[in-house]
Amino acid sequence: MMLPNEIREKRILISVLNWGMGHVSRSIGLIDQLLGQNNSVFIACSIEQEEIYRQYFDAVVCIRHDGYPFEFEGKGRFGWDLTKSFSSLRKRLLKERSEVDLMAKEHQIDLVISDHRYGFRSDKVHSVFITHQFNLSVKWYQLSVNSIHKKLMQNFHSIWIMDFVDSKLAGRLSVSGGEKKVEYIGPYSRFMLYDIEKYDKTIPTVLIASGPQIYAQQLVDEVIENQKSESVVVICELGIKVPENNRKIAGSWREQDKVILSAQRIISRSGYSTIMDVDLLKCAVEFFPTKGQSEQIYLANY
Repeated sequence: MMLPNEIREKRILISVLNWGMGHVSRSIGLIDQLLGQNNSVFIACSIEQEEIYRQYFDAVVCIRHDGYPFEFEGKGRFGWDLTKSFSSLRKRLLKERSEVDLMAKEHQIDLVISDHRYGFRSDKVHSVFITHQFNLSVKWYQLSVNSIHKKLMQNFHSIWIMDFVDSKLAGRLSVSGGEKKVEYIGPYSRFMLYDIEKYDKTIPTVLIASGPQIYAQQLVDEVIENQKSESVVVICELGIKVPENNRKIAGSWREQDKVILSAQRIISRSGYSTIMDVDLLKCAVEFFPTKGQSEQIYLANY
């Protein structure tokens, strides 16, 4: 079974889930490793994702590729949001299979890597599924969803779990129970590209308002209401409204990285990519899980 540090001089096709930018963020450390091992990397991505990747990599080929259709209402009803999108999601997944075969043939691909895109695989090329959730965080009446998740993962030749073997960061979500296709590859973060020790912790509090915009705005409103006596540096998209007495950083990711690297304390959602970041950065952190997002609630408590 192939592991990331064993892959050399291959032509690799990779694509990541487009629901928020967490999957883009965690793939940056992996792509950097693969490039450093003399591999050629082709990224199937949206325009928005490519804008991020171009800040970190020159030596990659980006191929335009549509994401999975999904809309967040912002009411914390993720299950309902998913149910409403089921038909369009299934249609996109089925179409994606043929697209991957065409890309693999055109670019003479040796390895396909999918970060949580169930349709991004090929029967003709070794295909890897990346996740931190071998087990989805679902309620008892949603167990059928977990069964579908595991069935779809089994369509891949290998499953890479971004966690330690003892499931240190994801807890029960990453426990695989000895599944033969699974390999634990450890956590990945875009901050692996930096010499962390060079950055002094000069900023008391940094708020990272990531994820879908409607939830990012809710986090800013909630946190700043509770932090009235202390101004914070807020990392967010341009469309997020931040009170005047707080500094807003809405520039490039590279600019944001320098701020995060200088933070004494980070306040954020408890998305898994952020958890891997703060594990590497070794800074204080306060999590505000997204309402109704059972995975984030579990991870924040864990």
